[in-house]
Amino acid sequence: MAIELANIQSLSDFQRNTRTHIRKLKKSGKPVVLTVNGQAEIVVQSSAAYQKLLDDHETLQSIRSITRGLDQAARGEGPPIREFVEELALKHGVSLK
Repeated sequence: MAIELANIQSLSDFQRNTRTHIRKLKKSGKPVVLTVNGQAEIVVQSSAAYQKLLDDHETLQSIRSITRGLDQAARGEGPPIREFVEELALKHGVSLK
């Protein structure tokens, strides 16, 4: 996702108009890049947008892990499923019988 030019602001403008910028952040859900002396220095976003970013990242990490596991299984790597399930049940105190 690219940062839109409209979402680049100077830090001094953000400080002068904080309430307005916060309202826009909450409404748009998009991050804003704040600049100092014309250079990008920091990214600001609403807490809801940040939480969604964290949730999406966690989902992506899970998908990658599952994909790696499926690839390993397809190559015949790892323990047989029965052995894996037995170890998992033992670890969590679950009876399989």
